[in-house]
Amino acid sequence: MEMKRALFIDRDGTIIREPDDEQIDSLEKLEFVPGAISALSSLAKKGWELVMVSNQDGLGTASFSEDTFWPAHNKMLRTLEGEGVVFADQLIDRSFPSDNLPTRKPGTAMLTAYMDGSYDLPGSYVIGDRETDLQLASNLGAKGIRLGSDETPGWEDVLRVILGKERRAEVVRDTAETQIRVALDLDRKGICEINTGLKFFDHMLSQLPHHGDLSLHIECNGDLEVDEHHTMEDVAIALGQALLQALGKKHGIERYGFALPMDESRAMVLLDLGGRFSFEWDVPFTREYVGDTPTEMYKHFFHTLAFNMGANLHVEASGENNHHIIEGVFKAFARSLKAAKNRDIFSNATPSSKGIL
Repeated sequence: MEMKRALFIDRDGTIIREPDDEQIDSLEKLEFVPGAISALSSLAKKGWELVMVSNQDGLGTASFSEDTFWPAHNKMLRTLEGEGVVFADQLIDRSFPSDNLPTRKPGTAMLTAYMDGSYDLPGSYVIGDRETDLQLASNLGAKGIRLGSDETPGWEDVLRVILGKERRAEVVRDTAETQIRVALDLDRKGICEINTGLKFFDHMLSQLPHHGDLSLHIECNGDLEVDEHHTMEDVAIALGQALLQALGKKHGIERYGFALPMDESRAMVLLDLGGRFSFEWDVPFTREYVGDTPTEMYKHFFHTLAFNMGANLHVEASGENNHHIIEGVFKAFARSLKAAKNRDIFSNATPSSKGIL
């Protein structure tokens, strides 16, 4: 069962502006932080569980009564609900700082229900505007985001931090023929660590992170004493599964890709990440091997890759130099993948007239 993830969000200074007297005791003082409503709406639509966690000094005392607190608070909630933002819980500590209670942030006593093992706290976030919010994140074992910091000055930046780090995957495949680990991040550029035991295959695979704007780690220990087949096939399986997982629900992606030339050779790759498998291959070779890999295996590699990532993939290439031909194919595939995986992180749209992929 997949563990739940939550966003633990401060109120004053994060969702609504905090006035100079630090008291939202009238409707006239209610003012949303710029970008908060649209950002929270985007996060709610993407399935994040929202939990409000707020310190309200002395709430309920004669100096700051509930009668003056709740009208503005409830008006805030109604406004947010109109945009699809509903909090699963509202945890409001009413003590003074001098009381030093464990329920007061950065204490976690109000959050024990979220610490029972059913939540993925390392994958969750605390969002606030103060150092105590970051301390709460540390105490929970969650990530912390401070609104107004140099890294996240506004809510749009908060969205980029949260949504821009979701498209990662790791696949471990262990069989009698190969032991493989593939890890990738579709939104982190340039990290390339590849070792399959086939040097030319490694060189081809390295085109994917360099030209696809992604990070890729592949480690394979295969039965190369038999031949290259199991290594190349199983890497394709694991890589295809990792790409499928990392793409997730595919909200906001471009979906389609394109082609490029390679010296005297030309390679055309047409890619559709629509979820339906189809494969066409027209790449003639004049050599049995390039480097330490058989050229016949590249058709099988891309066929297996497309099947496991649920893609429609058409590959056509020609030229004089077999090295250039297959390198052109890998580069064109990487560029196609880069174009197709590109997404608008603020969009919840599915790139299909059917509404699903």
